[in-house]
Amino acid sequence: MNKKELAKYFDHTYLKPYATNADLKKLCDEAKEIGACMVAINTTWTKFCKEQLKDTDIHVGAAISFPLGQAGLASKIAETKIAIANGADEIDYVIDIGQAKMGNWNYIKEEMEAIVSICKEHNVISKVIFENCYLTKEEIRQVALIAKEVRPDFIKTSTGFGTSGATVEDVKLMVETVEGQVKVKAAGGIRDWATCKAMIEAGASRIGTSSSLVILEQFEKENQQ
Repeated sequence: MNKKELAKYFDHTYLKPYATNADLKKLCDEAKEIGACMVAINTTWTKFCKEQLKDTDIHVGAAISFPLGQAGLASKIAETKIAIANGADEIDYVIDIGQAKMGNWNYIKEEMEAIVSICKEHNVISKVIFENCYLTKEEIRQVALIAKEVRPDFIKTSTGFGTSGATVEDVKLMVETVEGQVKVKAAGGIRDWATCKAMIEAGASRIGTSSSLVILEQFEKENQQ
């Protein structure tokens, strides 16, 4: 893998509640500089980032019901549609974690089907955020099995706002459960090349990180030695 190929793994991320247009312009400029796959942003910034990234192949990814997943399905559907109307190329939505904790798998499936179908209708990439730090291994497996059936484009480990982020163990579990039918995105706490490399080796096809530049710098140093 070379530096350019590694950069295409990155969903270059800025999801802070105090984001300003200067922060988001910087994010988009950095994404263009490195050739990232996507910028991950809160929905309100979709149109702004789409304009910043026009004439590039870098996607704009809107985070839906972020980071708690507790907005309710009608609200998630509305936010998804607004994001797509404003130019989102990708949708990362947070599952209703409480419903998963209660074992209400029919709700989790209904929610996933609703949002994934909207994304497919508009040719937009869909990602389902599990927030694994709050789930048992069996709950992670159950949500992944639903995803295997519903077929979003990706399942994703974490928001980065929970009690912990991506782990190699969880990435492997998710990859093994979906058996190649869905890709896996690792996100949360990926701040250096060693961690990033471990996630890719575990089977992650996309990396969500706000440390893209640092990771690329460390990758380059390692490969110069």
